[in-house]
This record gives sequence, C-alpha cells and structure tokens, in this order.
Amino acid sequence: MEKILVFGKYDAEEVEISDVGLRRYINLRSIYVPHTMGRHEHRRFRKSTVPIVERFANKLLSGGDRNDKKFRTGRNSGKKARVLSMIEQAFDIIHFKTGLNPIQVLVKAIENAAPAEETTRISYGGMAYPRSVDIGPQRRIDLALRMLVTGILKSTHNNTKSLVECMVDELLAAYRNDPSSYAVSKKDERERIARSAR
Repeated sequence: MEKILVFGKYDAEEVEISDVGLRRYINLRSIYVPHTMGRHEHRRFRKSTVPIVERFANKLLSGGDRNDKKFRTGRNSGKKARVLSMIEQAFDIIHFKTGLNPIQVLVKAIENAAPAEETTRISYGGMAYPRSVDIGPQRRIDLALRMLVTGILKSTHNNTKSLVECMVDELLAAYRNDPSSYAVSKKDERERIARSAR
C-alpha cells in the first residue's frame, strides 16, 4: 500500500515531538489534503484529533488574535483552499532553504512558542491579585498557533513581502527559538509576567 504524504510530499509520521506534555495533543496523522470538513466540530476536546497542519490552516483562516479587530475579521475566511495553497508554498520554501521536513519545523515552532504558565486573577477579601498558573496542553497549542498566526499577519502589514514569505520567516524564527519571532517574544513576555506573580 502506498504511503500517504501531506501535500503528496512530506511525511508527518517521521516527525519527532520533544515536548512530552504536547505529544498527545499534536496529531501527526498523514493526510494528503489537510481538510477534514469539521468532523471535530461540536465535540469537546476533539480538535486534538485534527492534523496539526489543518489546525494551523484553520487558525490562519480565523485571522489570529481574537482581541485585535483588525485581524479578527478574517480576510481569508472561507478560503481554505487558498490558505492550504499558501501553506504548501511556505513548506516548499522551508524545505528548499533548510532541507528539513517542514512539518517538523512547524511542530518545533509550536513547541517553542507554547507558554508553560500565565497569570489569572484571584479575588481574596475584596481585592484581586494576579496569580501564576500552569497552562493545560490543549491551551498551550492554541496559544502557540494564535501567536504564530498573529505574528505572520502583523509582519505582512506595510511590508513588500508576501504572506508566504512572512510565514516562512516567522516559522523559521520560532523553530530556532529566536526572540525576533513574534510568537517566541510573546511567550517569553507571558512567562515573565507569570514568574513575577508567583
């Protein structure tokens, strides 16, 4: 039986996940076109069964940061085939530049951009105090994907580079754990604030 490859080129099953906590929540099932037609919808925690490339595409469709009105409108909403085509082009460029499996680059970028702790507000005696809390693995992946996509979209504004080139730059910077990556810098900021609230 012929092996199924993502986009007919990249083997997702050879990808290594070094973060043990995220291993169960990053789905590396190989699927030719990462488009499962929303089968995970309306079932709790089923999004962890969606291949990670499709989750990245879905986050690009929604437009990244939900708090920023400029991106929340989702300029690419409903254009999943177009977004998948852009991701395939970005993967081709990453593979050409580095010789690495681009799915491995995406997974490592998610691991490097996933914050381990954040702050919450606890009311005690009529006063609200910030308190540091650990983040669950599902939320860690969601935050990492959101920050990666927000970084990609923010870097395209007032820039001559295309979205594909900005995607390549952000993914490679996050893969190298480079502070110039928007996602990595936001993760560091979130964890620094959480450390001060311990």
